[in-house]
Amino acid sequence: MPTVEANGIEIYYDEAGSGDPLLMVMGLGAQLIDWPQALVDQLVSAGFRVIRHDNRDIGLSQGFDWTPPTKPQAVRALATRKRPQVGYTVTDMADDAAGLLDALGIESAHVMGVSMGGMIVQSLAINHPNKVRSVCSIMSNTGDRKNGGTAAKVLAKLARAKEPPKEEAAVLGTEQYAMFAGSAWDSQVHLERAIVSVERAWRPVGVARQWAAILGSPDRTKGLGTVTAPMLVIHGLQDTLVLPSGGI
Repeated sequence: MPTVEANGIEIYYDEAGSGDPLLMVMGLGAQLIDWPQALVDQLVSAGFRVIRHDNRDIGLSQGFDWTPPTKPQAVRALATRKRPQVGYTVTDMADDAAGLLDALGIESAHVMGVSMGGMIVQSLAINHPNKVRSVCSIMSNTGDRKNGGTAAKVLAKLARAKEPPKEEAAVLGTEQYAMFAGSAWDSQVHLERAIVSVERAWRPVGVARQWAAILGSPDRTKGLGTVTAPMLVIHGLQDTLVLPSGGI
């Protein structure tokens, strides 16, 4: 899996298949390998050229060095709907995605994003409309801070959660995910994927910066009104991490 320069930084990516390009963008703290391989294989079989990448500050892509808010500060910003000062935003991460497509010689692509990745592909559709053939936004929100927030009881638990050491990260991270997982979630599958992800790259400060980027990003509601590309919104009704109002 190679690395390219995109939007002035090094982005690590993977691609499979041929045909219509489909860019898949992962969420907060997640790496390209967190897309289920069965889903990738199914999309390749359907005739797509599937492109995945590690967002900045995570996986094997370039990291940054600005200091993110502490977890209590981030939770406070989320609860009070105040936007903190940050070193980059979701808009910059969308520019990374656009730069990746340019680096691969792709004029336009279908784009799919989950959670923070949904925010990124929304921004991509707003700011780079000619690069987007269609948009799929999964368990995400528009950044208006009124919809698609985190359930209060989950937010309180996340605020109290301690950063685990690397050797315990996969197990404790899976236990933490159980706070907001739906009834179809398989803890063993999640744990197996988490073990692989931690071994590939363990970057908790990068995750904190990505979370800060979400909190510091502008509201996309007005911009989404200008998008003419076909858009599919998917949201689980049991979601308590990003409440279904975000998708609605």
